[in-house]
Amino acid sequence: EELLESEMFGHERGAFTGATASRIGRFKLADGGTIFLDEIGEMSPKLQVKLLRVLEDGRFEPVGSVTTQQVDVRIVAATNRSLEEAVAARQFREDLFYRLRVVPIEMPPLRRRHEDVPLLVAHFARKHASRTGRSTPPLFTDDALSHLQSLPWRGNVRELENVVERVLVLCPASRVTAGDVRALRAASPLEAAITG
Repeated sequence: EELLESEMFGHERGAFTGATASRIGRFKLADGGTIFLDEIGEMSPKLQVKLLRVLEDGRFEPVGSVTTQQVDVRIVAATNRSLEEAVAARQFREDLFYRLRVVPIEMPPLRRRHEDVPLLVAHFARKHASRTGRSTPPLFTDDALSHLQSLPWRGNVRELENVVERVLVLCPASRVTAGDVRALRAASPLEAAITG
């Protein structure tokens, strides 16, 4: 918690063990711009209070400091859990929830938008081709794409990216079939545990 607070708001030298120099936090660095907070639903109650203050009046104190800093920052926040349920369970502050929820955008999970799978596969194949020693990405055949579209994707887009990267690393062919994908997914102990 202390390290996350320091990352967000900075700290003064000696504020905690290992703080050998003062450090500017992400909010100060983003002053006049936008800051993205991922997995906001996992934030501790103490940090929720401090974030609420920044949202309300743009003020905060770095860890170990008594000097208040002022920032003008737009916040974009994301979470993979229902904040409404977290508020009801008293795990997330209701006032912070409503301060953050100015323009809510729901991104449905990949399992509810199978039509995106071919575009994402092509993107991830291009992205990881050179990293995996390929001059060009392989072609995923129609049956491979159909198979990928039929999967539940519990790990969402990150899981799909990992599968595509695994295929590029372990399948040297220039064409990837559904059989290749099935074989590589079955070869993963984690996949076997999840689907088994």
